[in-house]
Amino acid sequence: MTTRRSPARRRPARPGRRRRRKNAPAGLAVLAIAAVALSVAVVDWLLMHWWLLVLAGVPVALAAGGWIYQQQQKSRWEAVRAQGLRFGLPQLDALHHTRFEEAVRDLMRRDGCRDAVRVGGGGDLGADVKATDPFGRRWVIQCKHRRKGLAGSAVGTPDLQVLNGTARQVHGADVAVIVTNGRVTAPAVTFAKQQRLHVVDRHTLAVWAAGSQPLWELLRAVPPPRRPTSLS
Repeated sequence: MTTRRSPARRRPARPGRRRRRKNAPAGLAVLAIAAVALSVAVVDWLLMHWWLLVLAGVPVALAAGGWIYQQQQKSRWEAVRAQGLRFGLPQLDALHHTRFEEAVRDLMRRDGCRDAVRVGGGGDLGADVKATDPFGRRWVIQCKHRRKGLAGSAVGTPDLQVLNGTARQVHGADVAVIVTNGRVTAPAVTFAKQQRLHVVDRHTLAVWAAGSQPLWELLRAVPPPRRPTSLS
């Protein structure tokens, strides 16, 4: 004969666990009440001693005011410097190629392109300087510096082909320009005209750097102004 096993009895829950479960919400409530009471006490103390907040805020306000003043002075100095910015060809010839790109950027800023930036370097995809002129046109400039000036190697058609392949398609240029303190080959000039590119050779650069006219007044067939922008 087979005997039936009695069903397993459930172990009674330990009273200690039940107490901990019941006490957990109560403990959290006590902590919350204590935190609120502490916050109220701190706020009341600060209201009673408001002058301490004033004393603590004075150095912060002075530091912030000093920083704002320095930024304003820096902006004013930059504006004055840009308005009077001039370069001679010997100065430009003596520059490192990165400094030459910075000089072109500064000349664009002088002409009113407040967002002009130098982006030249590895992987620049043919753009050394980008800027938006006061008429809303986007400029993409490739710089070709020659330390020997006219005696250096000439800018050729391959250089223009790089600019033509990326200026509009990649950088969204309205005006694509190549700037050099040297010379440009005749085939490169012809290619530039065919592809609506603009060439700033040594002669044009000298006039531009002298500060008599903005670059868009020295170039032919520049696209018409876009609608007015914040830079207009």
